Amino acid sequence: MDTTNTTKQTYRAVIFDLDGTLLDTLEDLTDSCNQALARFGYPAHTIDEVRQFVGNGLGVMMEKALPGGRGNPDYEKALAGMKEIYAGNYRNKTKAYPGVLELIERLKEKGVKMAIVSNKPDEQVKELAALYFTSIPQEAAIGENEAAGVRRKPAPDSVYTALRALGEDRSTAVYVGDSDVDMATARNAGLPCISVSWGFKTREFLQQNGASPIVDRAEEILALPGF
Repeated sequence: MDTTNTTKQTYRAVIFDLDGTLLDTLEDLTDSCNQALARFGYPAHTIDEVRQFVGNGLGVMMEKALPGGRGNPDYEKALAGMKEIYAGNYRNKTKAYPGVLELIERLKEKGVKMAIVSNKPDEQVKELAALYFTSIPQEAAIGENEAAGVRRKPAPDSVYTALRALGEDRSTAVYVGDSDVDMATARNAGLPCISVSWGFKTREFLQQNGASPIVDRAEEILALPGF
């Protein structure tokens, strides 16, 4: 475990990414993507291929999955189909990563406030938070909602919205995520970032993109300075 450059302050709030950090959603995303592609006769992708598509919302995911990307005349219809299909699939195979539920409980016991920020649709984020993480208040589970002025990550909007819901500010908070998008989100919001290696990006990828610290197990977060 690399603890280089970790702040020594005491954190009162933790802002978690969702997909790849708290929940393993990859199988449901893969199934939904492939079902949408099949409607238009396009070939399916493997779960490892879809792993490379995620992190910037369903629009970017479909852009990467569809031959020709946004230039494909079927793009808008395929994206709409993906959203429709995923709305029915997103709880089928999704599960919390090992140690995550225990981490949430330990943080709750310590009096640390928690929030979730995601590029998933806001309604799905709130429902998943209610299903898996009852210690995290619904109003602090923030998903993609650009219609309400909350730009998707790596814009800092969702982080600021979550902090307001918790009654905290960035000086007392830390961000936890699994990707380069999360590192950029934390940087744009002015928060330190803890990266996790169990999600959608490899430890090597995280290191190459300047992640520090990186943890390999959920319980390691509690051993970092600030907790």
